[in-house]
Order: sequence, then C-alpha cells, then structure tokens
Amino acid sequence: MAYYEVNVPMRSTAGNSGIHVFTGMATDPAAAMRIAEQTYRAAQEAQQAGRTIPGKRPDGWGARGYRPGWQLDWRAATATLWKDLHGWPRSGAVRVA
Repeated sequence: MAYYEVNVPMRSTAGNSGIHVFTGMATDPAAAMRIAEQTYRAAQEAQQAGRTIPGKRPDGWGARGYRPGWQLDWRAATATLWKDLHGWPRSGAVRVA
C-alpha cells in the first residue's frame, strides 16, 4: 500500500474552476481513483440526505471539503503517488510493513 493523491478538476455553477484533491492509502492508482470517487459519492449522498458528511477513514480518505454546487470531472482525474511538498503530516495514514 502507498499514499496516493487524486486530483479531480471541478467547476462551480457560478463558473469558477479548480481542483479537488483527495489523499489516502491504496494499492495502485486505479484503486486510489475508485476509493476517491466512492468517498466523494458518500459525502454527496450524506449531504443530500441531511446527514453529517462522513469523517476521514482510517486509511486517510475523506471528503471534508465537499462543496455543493461544484461538479467534479472524474473522467479527467489523475492519481499519482502523493508528493509531500509542504511537510504536511499524513494524518490518518496507516503504516504497512
């Protein structure tokens, strides 16, 4: 298992654009993409049902930054090994020997 980042282009209904970044543990880039999208869908469903958005999972995946009104372009998403450019801790990450 490795720590991955999934970058998903997004656009708001107001015409703004950006990238939503998901991070967490996965076995490979395809698994990272699948887990990131599942995490986002769970947050979306919870918000639409009036429930609290699920917190970060033990493997690091979460969608704290969920924003209603933004559309994510999963077809243009990319998954790569996470690059610690700022010295940020990988909270919630599990170390696998």
